[in-house]
Amino acid sequence: MYSSKYLWAISVVALALAVPPGYAQDSGFVVTPSELQWKPGDVPGLESAPVIGSMFKAGPYVAMVKFPANFTVRPHSHPEARQYTIISGTWYIGWGSTLDESKLKALPPGSFYTEPANVPHFVVTKGEPVIIQVSGTGPSASDFIAPGK
Repeated sequence: MYSSKYLWAISVVALALAVPPGYAQDSGFVVTPSELQWKPGDVPGLESAPVIGSMFKAGPYVAMVKFPANFTVRPHSHPEARQYTIISGTWYIGWGSTLDESKLKALPPGSFYTEPANVPHFVVTKGEPVIIQVSGTGPSASDFIAPGK
């Protein structure tokens, strides 16, 4: 059986190898909310701001996405696994290929979740706008599921 020190050392080495050389820097990377460059998102009504990389190019990315209040994104999936943090507002997510509000889980600010690749899900905002941070490895896309499928 491997010791916890050995497993920890292997984890550190694996993480170091996973960081692309283009992100090696002499100092940390910092971006403030006022420095984000918001643009219309790939879904009408949304705005997105790239933080690192691009969702639509090969390689790791981090982006912020703004959703207006009372907004629904119908069932869809993405080709890559993603990680999410809710920055502001309450985010509602449900899993499945049919929009079923009884499956929605409320995620308040500070919540985190992962989204496996190619797994159908849907999201809703209610009475307030929501900002999320999403990260993954691109290129990304949204594959919407036809109603009734």
